[in-house]
Amino acid sequence: MLKIWGRANSVNVKKALWCLEELALPYERIDAGMAYGVVNTPEYLKLNPNGLVPTLDEDGFILWESHSIIRYLSAKHGKGVLWPTDEHQRALANQWMDWAFSFQNVFRDVFWGLVRTPPEKRDLKLIAEKQAKAGEMMGILNHALAGKHYVAGSFSMGDVPIGCHVQLWMRLPIARPQHPNLEGWFERLCARPAYQKIVDIPLT
Repeated sequence: MLKIWGRANSVNVKKALWCLEELALPYERIDAGMAYGVVNTPEYLKLNPNGLVPTLDEDGFILWESHSIIRYLSAKHGKGVLWPTDEHQRALANQWMDWAFSFQNVFRDVFWGLVRTPPEKRDLKLIAEKQAKAGEMMGILNHALAGKHYVAGSFSMGDVPIGCHVQLWMRLPIARPQHPNLEGWFERLCARPAYQKIVDIPLT
């Protein structure tokens, strides 16, 4: 059985778990990271020398980095499902997977500042700056979704990473620019049982 290390509220772990659920692959999740510890133990560092989550073990094959895990699982278990067989669609899916890191780098300060930082320690100026920038970046995604149901046309691995970050963006009690294409896409993601189970959970 597949094993994956990581806490359920980690956005990067959610990416891998959502992928597993969409592919209906049986797996065991092992709590690791933050309050759970584990990641700094010698045993874990042999698996993932970065001391981060997630880490995947499939029959002794060890893989870390969430987007690499998604690509591996999609290619091996999800051809024509999460892994587009059309080369152009697959290229677009990869493009949006990479772009998700750009959004994550901007939005991280907003999420951590408002959810995981005590009010008295928040850098409100930084949060406001990054919130505005994140809103601008969501405009890029909104424009790309014009006339499309998903980022590569059909639902694919390309929707997974950015779909996890947009859930945080949409569920935070913050002002957001109106992006109708993005909002419609988010509604479609929210209708997926795997997204409901893994991604659209309370922010912690």
